[in-house]
Amino acid sequence: VSGEGGFLAPSYSPGEGLSRAMPLAPCLLPTAQICCCRCRIKVSTATRLLYVLFHVLACAVCCLMLSRTVVEAIKENVPLYAVLCEHLPGGASCDLLVGYSAVYRVCFGTACFHLGQAAFLINIKSSTNFRALLHNGFWFLKLLLLVGLWAAAFFIPDQRFIRAWHLVGVCGGFAFILVQLVLITAFAHTWNKNWLTGASQDKGWCLAVLLATLGFYAVASAAYTFLYKFYTHPGGCILNKGLLVFNGSLCLLVTFVSVTPCIRLRPSRSGPLQASIICCYIMYLTFSALSSRPPEKVQYQGQNLTICFPSIGKDGMQTEDTAVAVLGAAVMYACVLFACNEVSLLAEIFGPLWMIKVYSVEFQKPSCCFCCPDRMEEELPGSSGSPMSQDESDRVVYSYSAFHFVFFLASLYVMMTLTNWFSYESAELETTFTHGSWSTFWVKVASSWACVLLYLWLLLAPLCLPDSFQHQPSNPTQRIIRRRRRRRHALHRVNVAT
Repeated sequence: VSGEGGFLAPSYSPGEGLSRAMPLAPCLLPTAQICCCRCRIKVSTATRLLYVLFHVLACAVCCLMLSRTVVEAIKENVPLYAVLCEHLPGGASCDLLVGYSAVYRVCFGTACFHLGQAAFLINIKSSTNFRALLHNGFWFLKLLLLVGLWAAAFFIPDQRFIRAWHLVGVCGGFAFILVQLVLITAFAHTWNKNWLTGASQDKGWCLAVLLATLGFYAVASAAYTFLYKFYTHPGGCILNKGLLVFNGSLCLLVTFVSVTPCIRLRPSRSGPLQASIICCYIMYLTFSALSSRPPEKVQYQGQNLTICFPSIGKDGMQTEDTAVAVLGAAVMYACVLFACNEVSLLAEIFGPLWMIKVYSVEFQKPSCCFCCPDRMEEELPGSSGSPMSQDESDRVVYSYSAFHFVFFLASLYVMMTLTNWFSYESAELETTFTHGSWSTFWVKVASSWACVLLYLWLLLAPLCLPDSFQHQPSNPTQRIIRRRRRRRHALHRVNVAT
């Protein structure tokens, strides 16, 4: 049951293994089937694209509700604004229609929308199931349902709702951060294992591993230099300097641990390529943290300066730059969408325990592109004249339930990010991604440290628990194959007896 790229994937035919099952590939974004594999839009891809658009719409509404400029324009230009406020629980002040309260309510409707579908779509195996038909269709009705949930959330009394929903958002936001950390570490682990498999067969792959490793370390070094130049100042920014030194030391630590002989000889199969990817991600999280903290005001050389901003003006003074903030927000949201799509694929392949089983993937052949097999899948009969191809008639490509559950967590994560986590009462869109808050800063810093701890555990676990790694079967796929063979033999004996 080996795909074209040599990846062992359970319950798929040989042509499907790599294109559907390869975990954590950048090309597994919802539009990858179009741009990378050059095939017609599949039903599964189109469905995910539309749900992504729903989520983008929800995030856009949240941003508008959080914008001070938009709020003032609504109060001045909407004629029924004062009348509507009188009929809502907030009273004449109508604070729940704008600001963080409105963001909480819109995200509450979005979260309920996805959580309800996650519960409704549990254990869907084929798109011919009537529940799957609801998932893949009725888009206008679902849009009306989503908007209706948004509107209904504004009629919830504001007394205890905000505090209770804030606690739910914190738990869901941290859970989503954990999902992202598992994805990036598993991606590094899988890429390293795939190319080391090639290096053991062909010396040409050793050069590929070397070039990729040097490239990632060059990116990490350039990022470190950029952060130290633009996010520090001779007159202050002591916390920024300390964080850069500490996280840089962590990058050196994971690199050293990954190349030690006692680690490389273990089943973890670590290497500098794996560590270089983790170092790049640590630098990204460091950048996200430094760009999320409030600025400092100091007196330097007789001048009152506001420092720790990411850009330097023509006069040599640090000034606020919204471009960096917008870039950071775009990258953050792209990671959110990538995680939502990726988890649904892995949950269908490995089951509910995908966060553990994904690290046990084995390869037979190396591959330069994780997203496309060497040969395109054969077209389904009767689909040559249609721009849409049905790819889920026999089995679903991704887990519907996991897809919506991760979108539920993503809604909570976006809500907490927009409202500055623990300092939500003063959140405004104009300052969220420029001035930042200390709550967001420390969440990002904790995420970078958690990434290092998770990666070190993956490396050191075979040393700490050698029996668990020596006695377990080599691959969960092989257990599934043997179980299915025994089932087929039993059915054959029953047929012969009959």
